[in-house]
Amino acid sequence: MYFLKRCLVSFSLILGCVGQLLAFHQGSIKGSVRSANDHLPLTGATVVILETNQGAVTDIFGKYIFDQLEAGQYTIKISYVGYESQQLKVTIKDNESVQLNTQLKASSLMLSEITVSPQKAMGAKQFNTLSSVDILLRPTQSSQDVLRIVPGLFIAQHAGGGKAEQIFLRGFDIDHGTDIHLSVDGLPVNMVSHAHGQGYSDLHFVIPETVEQVHFEKGLYNADKGNFATAGFVAFQTKDVIQNSSVLLEAGQFDTYRLVSMVDLLGEKRRKENLQSAYLATEYMGSAGYFESPQNFTRLNVMAKFHQYLSDDKILTVQASTFTSQWDASGQIPERAVQQGLITRWGAIDDTEGGSTSRTQVSVKLKQTQDNGGIWENQAYFINYNFELYSNFTFFLNDPINGDQIRQKENRNIFGYQTNYYLESALAGKTLQHHLGAGIRRDDVRDNELSRSLGRSTTLSRIALGNVLETNIFAFINETWQFNKSLSANIGVRVDHFDFEYVDALSAGFQRQNQTQNIVSPKLQLNYTLNDRVQFFAKSGLGFHSNDTRVVVAQEGRQILPRALGVDVGVNLKPFPNMYVSLTGWWLDLEQEFVYVGDEGIVEPSGETRRLGVDVSLRYQMTPWLYADVDVNYTQARSQEAPEGENLIPLAPSFTSIGGLTFKTKSGWNGSVRYRFMDDRPANEDNSVVALGYFLLDANLNYTRKKFEISFSAQNLLNQDWNEAQFDTESRLQNEANPISEIHFTPGTPFFAKLGVKLFF
Repeated sequence: MYFLKRCLVSFSLILGCVGQLLAFHQGSIKGSVRSANDHLPLTGATVVILETNQGAVTDIFGKYIFDQLEAGQYTIKISYVGYESQQLKVTIKDNESVQLNTQLKASSLMLSEITVSPQKAMGAKQFNTLSSVDILLRPTQSSQDVLRIVPGLFIAQHAGGGKAEQIFLRGFDIDHGTDIHLSVDGLPVNMVSHAHGQGYSDLHFVIPETVEQVHFEKGLYNADKGNFATAGFVAFQTKDVIQNSSVLLEAGQFDTYRLVSMVDLLGEKRRKENLQSAYLATEYMGSAGYFESPQNFTRLNVMAKFHQYLSDDKILTVQASTFTSQWDASGQIPERAVQQGLITRWGAIDDTEGGSTSRTQVSVKLKQTQDNGGIWENQAYFINYNFELYSNFTFFLNDPINGDQIRQKENRNIFGYQTNYYLESALAGKTLQHHLGAGIRRDDVRDNELSRSLGRSTTLSRIALGNVLETNIFAFINETWQFNKSLSANIGVRVDHFDFEYVDALSAGFQRQNQTQNIVSPKLQLNYTLNDRVQFFAKSGLGFHSNDTRVVVAQEGRQILPRALGVDVGVNLKPFPNMYVSLTGWWLDLEQEFVYVGDEGIVEPSGETRRLGVDVSLRYQMTPWLYADVDVNYTQARSQEAPEGENLIPLAPSFTSIGGLTFKTKSGWNGSVRYRFMDDRPANEDNSVVALGYFLLDANLNYTRKKFEISFSAQNLLNQDWNEAQFDTESRLQNEANPISEIHFTPGTPFFAKLGVKLFF
């Protein structure tokens, strides 16, 4: 990496010299923006010179700069979502550099302060206006809420609360993560070549109260996001600092309880004087669940994070966490069993399903400013992950005596490193932002197993057993050129190299198979900002999702990195000061959607597919304390190789909508009423079997004072009978002579209320 660093530094010095030759330097304004609450820099704050309408965005150190300014007086406006804006008068003399240090106070969200802007904070993660607005309006209160912050994203739990949720987005039944890239603080969530399914993504190791930002983009247009980033990406960022220690106790129906503690380890003095912070967060949760067979669900999370400004231009972040969970489950049940009165909606055919999982991780990240103004970021991490799951989808189809229970199990170590380098220069007098990166991820999976089992205790036979060693080495470059105040372009290129290795423990002599593959993914984004109320954008690019290593070696390297091609065209609007609207039309082609079906140990091809869609998001501040939001998404998903009428993609959502009303008062009251709607969708290729849609209402109410907070929340206010997860599955009950294919479902949560009390100290 030393050689790479020297090359990048040399490249940046050349660009800096070119910028000096092409741009005549006059006066300048340099500044920093910090939070008055925790004294830490604010990344992504908008800074505008009102007289010239020249804009800038603060970098990861909270810094900004305006060069080439004529002598005179200027008015600087500084704003940040959720903070009070400030205006400053500055006088500049010839060749003078003025330094400004500003602290912003936290305040209620005001949509009138938000503008549409093409600027991006140098060194910052991808910034989406909606993500910042929504995280303030809808703080995450559960692991499910962590994902539901993304407009148009739906989830379904179908295995006792401990299994990763099924995800739906942009006409994809993403299963557990095949077509969405998920990360937390730069650490990967998607598990390649997982025992249960490719891209399996379990976010239950995230303590919701630690989440500070949720950055997301739909589509495949970001060069720094690689594998699985086809329908989009979601990047979670946890808090670097907490202002108060707290203890939260929640209790609800179905013997549900949750205890969360957030402890500030160093105190405000160290935070203010030394810019040093550390906290410890813990979460314990248990629930019997609403099924007739108790879920016996338990989860324990522990997270520690240390954040230190070693100097004004160097930040060290060290974090470690551990998570463990275990549960029982009733699984999916067939419609006929309920209709015949064999079981109720809350019953089970096989209640011995369930499992356990754990994840322990350590990450060290160092960010520093170089002499040329560039920002260098390095992160190294280690993850240990364990998984064991017992399922029975077909009951007595394959084994009429013992039943069809399967066990999926693995032990995994992940080693990773990524480096990012950011630099801003000038070319032909125009701002040019450079983002270069490279990294490696190595998954070492031991005893990746699929077995037939009985009652969890007996192994009947092994279908697959082996070790997976998968390595992904990547590099990318992003170039953003701000042609003028209105037009900017981003061109990116990503190169990925994969090495797949599988050792089959069931073959003679433990056969070792190996394949390698490279893939190049170009990206292009254009933004045209008409004014501070209208911004047009167009995006296009190539992406991919990898296939399971067992598929790769079985296919002998053919079609192992199926390409995706996508286009987004849209507009961001502020038709009124208190309204924000985003409209997007898009299409996405996938070269191949075959995946390794971990439940059967087989390859299931589905061929080329095409999805066309429209996304609409609206945020409206009706009064200083009342907000409305709505997201509407329509998608047409079709197979390109099947005949008309038989080319539907099973379980692909066609029409979905999420929205609600949120209020926040100065007296401490806040709450919301929210809805979720998913239309009926095909469960098979010809729509002869239908997965039923649903409409649900949820609500929460909180009262917050300086020393305490009381909260109440309720899901499914109307107590609707609805199906959360649904599959067209062929199965056979013990008393049936022949198998039947029909909808198998997991019933969704009935009316569920819980009460919480939080103490601050």
